Amino acid sequence: MTPSFAERLTLSRAELDRDHLSRATPIDELLDAADARVVLLHDGHALVDGTRLVLLPTGAAAAVAARADGFALYLGRTLVDAPDAVLGAPVSALVITDEQAASAAVDAARASGHDLAWGDLRRLGADMTTRDAGIFTEALALANWHRSYGFAPASGRATEHGQAGWVRVDAETGKEFFPRTDAAIIVGVTDADDRLLLGSNALWPADRFSLLAGFVEPGESLEAAVVREVFEESGVRVADPRYLGSQPWPFPASLMLGFLARVADGAGVETRPDGEEILDLRWLTREELAAAVADGALRLPGRSSIARAIIEEWFGGDLGDDSW
Repeated sequence: MTPSFAERLTLSRAELDRDHLSRATPIDELLDAADARVVLLHDGHALVDGTRLVLLPTGAAAAVAARADGFALYLGRTLVDAPDAVLGAPVSALVITDEQAASAAVDAARASGHDLAWGDLRRLGADMTTRDAGIFTEALALANWHRSYGFAPASGRATEHGQAGWVRVDAETGKEFFPRTDAAIIVGVTDADDRLLLGSNALWPADRFSLLAGFVEPGESLEAAVVREVFEESGVRVADPRYLGSQPWPFPASLMLGFLARVADGAGVETRPDGEEILDLRWLTREELAAAVADGALRLPGRSSIARAIIEEWFGGDLGDDSW
């Protein structure tokens, strides 16, 4: 991974000690620490002040209200001293309900003296500090896992929180279930003329384009997944997948593994959208892509995504547009 590419992976940044040893501590003790801080999560969003993640003291009115009915997840300890959290402060996320969200935001705004809002990581992640981007990403990924694993897969029995939010437990058998992450590849495909292949997904507006991507199947290597997914979605055969880097994408629970691959020797460049997931495919030179973005004819992924990082790695610079 080149230094420039690593710097583009805005959700891979972290400045928090995940402090696995403290996960055995009851969550109430971690929340009750004098220097403890909490992040409020609601419906996949976090409470923010502009692009700054709001870290509330546990004694703040909003945090107390949220703690009464929501659930808490321990994230770790701060690695740097900051005005809103001292070095080594335990940081947790409080996942709150729809009913609590409005009052929690009002109470937090009153306590802080600022106008606060519920922020989207996809839109804000690239502009957040390293600490805040890492906390938000970790908190959202863990919260999304809890949302999906409320019941034991085999028995259907309800599971309970354990290890400060890092495990769910079948209360009857004691069987533990740990967080899962779905591996997905995403590929910048180039041809002999160094054009880049972009596709438009059926769920997007027609002018929105990104790279081809897909989940890794059971028993499949990452490289094999690259070759398979590109062919399934475009009809193009690729070779020599080259790994670039990875980034968590907690929407809801993916780890995106970035690659570059070239059209295989002897293979054609004629594209065949699958017609279900991918509706349109385009080969673009750097000049064509820059012109389409500048004219507003084509929208690219936002700067928080690894897709954008791979596109700009190929392009050789910042494309400027951030319309997602």
